[in-house]
Amino acid sequence: MSDPSAQAIEPERLTDLRSRAASRLTGAAATKGSSARAIDALTVLHSLASSPETASDALTLLHELQVHQVELDLQAQELHESRAELESALRRQLEVYDHLPVGCFTIDARFVLHELNQTGSDMLGIGRDEAYGLPLDAFFGVDSARRFKSAIADLDASAHRQSCRLELCPKDGPARRVHASIGADTAAGRYLVGLTDAGDAQDGVAEGS
Repeated sequence: MSDPSAQAIEPERLTDLRSRAASRLTGAAATKGSSARAIDALTVLHSLASSPETASDALTLLHELQVHQVELDLQAQELHESRAELESALRRQLEVYDHLPVGCFTIDARFVLHELNQTGSDMLGIGRDEAYGLPLDAFFGVDSARRFKSAIADLDASAHRQSCRLELCPKDGPARRVHASIGADTAAGRYLVGLTDAGDAQDGVAEGS
């Protein structure tokens, strides 16, 4: 007698077996946890295997369940590998962000700092954890703070990235001129600010206008 598990499973027969198994697992079993349902499934298989008339059906159903379990295991392995790759890529991006030669800041409409990289923290002369919740404009000279707020207003009005030169006054160290590039973080309703050494940058130049 040939092994039913080695034969191709007819779709109609498999559907019938699944239906019969499912019908035995409905009712009270539907409210049970996964362990209890697994026990009930084994009970169904045992019941089918106990009868000579349905023993072949039990073997066929068991083979199908085993194949399904292998498929689930392979999917779980692929998901685990994909997650590991994504986490590695994210760590890499965070490292790159932290060490960019540009001070990167995310602020809200009140200019309060929500995110900054290590370069930005160094430019402000303050620890990153200490910087969260502080207004970025507090680190600019009076005229520069006014110019910075004006650039934000122009950004809201035109939706074009703004650029201006500012005087940065870090907590520790002398004041220095920096070039600010300001864009909208539309996904979070915030603003993205990049600060670099001013060099030969000109004041009040709006990009994209």
